Formats: sequence, structure tokens, C-alpha cells
Amino acid sequence: MLAELQAIVGDDLLGLYLYGSSVAGGLRPASDVDLLGVTRTSLHRSSRARLAGRIRAISGSRGNGRSLELTVVVQSQVTPWRYPPTADFVYGDWLGDSFAEPTVTGPAATPNLAIEITQVLGAGHVVAGPSASELLDPVPPGDVARACRDCIPGLLADLDGDERNVILTCARIWCTLESGEIRSKDQAADWALPRLSADLRPVLQHARDLYLTTTYEDETWPSGMRGQSRELVERIVAQLP
Repeated sequence: MLAELQAIVGDDLLGLYLYGSSVAGGLRPASDVDLLGVTRTSLHRSSRARLAGRIRAISGSRGNGRSLELTVVVQSQVTPWRYPPTADFVYGDWLGDSFAEPTVTGPAATPNLAIEITQVLGAGHVVAGPSASELLDPVPPGDVARACRDCIPGLLADLDGDERNVILTCARIWCTLESGEIRSKDQAADWALPRLSADLRPVLQHARDLYLTTTYEDETWPSGMRGQSRELVERIVAQLP
């Protein structure tokens, strides 16, 4: 990824950081490799298309089997910190064919960046550049909580077909808002399980077990359980502080 990013932005690249499952708890069968890049200036439209094409060529089955997710921020747009933060570019295989029109990749207000930057500053690994703390301001806890809440409508809209991720992300939001800690998806599920009613615990437990053991291609759900996903997610959202 470093070579692909450097080929497009050159000396404008200030730093590149690995975070998420790769450095916190270990990659699971379906985990993406999460990276945050910090640049000096915004990417041009043509550069976005070229960068998306380069990443697509090495991501997932076209590369080493792991899907790559890259978020790029312009340092001056996030330091000093303000909310909502702006992502200058986002690539993820989950975006599918959206890169047919490169302008959809940014710049755009991206609340989830508050969580990503907090993860990078807390346990990120330097791929290139200085320590992330030299380029990025810490995110106030109130803005992390605000980002968690602002992500909920999009999660609910994506539930059908992405039950595993939405369930686990909602559990992590609940855990983060209650404990102040951003935990891995399986750790957040373990935190949430005893706080759920007994009828919905099996749904969350199955989503957690899928995360720990199973690729998306091999994912299966017991009869009737997938249909309980929305009730579970709505129950979690109703309990958020």
C-alpha cells in the first residue's frame, strides 16, 4: 500500500499508519487491513481515480487475500481537531463499483474518523513517517461519543445483507459509550452479552463467533436467527446512553 500511495501523492505524504484488527487483537478470517494516510494537500480528482485503481488491483483476492481499507486525511483539515472531521479519500472493497465515479471518494465529512484517529493514536503502527501524535491531535472523548451516535443511521440502513458487521459495530458503540474504551468487535460483544436479554444473546453470540472463525463466503446462520438481527440492533440502540 505504501508504494501505491507514494506513487500518487509523492512528497505530499506525511505519514501512513496501520490500525484496527491488524494491531489490536489480530486479524480475523474476514478482517480488512485498515490504514490511515496523512497528506499535506488534497488529492486531485484524477489522483483519486488512479489511487483507487491501484488499491483495487492489490486488494482482496487480487492481492494477498486481505481486503484493504484506506482513509486519507489532509493534516490541516483535522489538526487542529474539529468535528465533524473531513476524509479526503476513502477506499474500501465494500464500496464496490462506486469508484466508477471517483468524486464519491471525497472530500466528505466523515464522523467515523474520530474513532479511527483515536485508534491510530492509541495503538497504531507506523508504516511511514513520524509518530502519529506528531501529525494528529487527540480527539476529545465527547467527539468520539458523538461520532458513535452519528454512525447509527447508516448502520441501520446497511443491516440487511451485512448483519454480522452491523450487529458487532452496534455492540462496540454501546461498549464505547458506556466504558469509554474502543474495544475489538469480539471483546465488545463479550461485554454486551451479559447486558442483553436472554432471548437475543444467541444472535450476538453467533455474530461474534462468525467474526472469530468464518469468512463472508462461508457464513451461515441458523434458521430464523438472521431475522432477529433488526430486533437485536434496535434493542441495543434503545439502551445507548
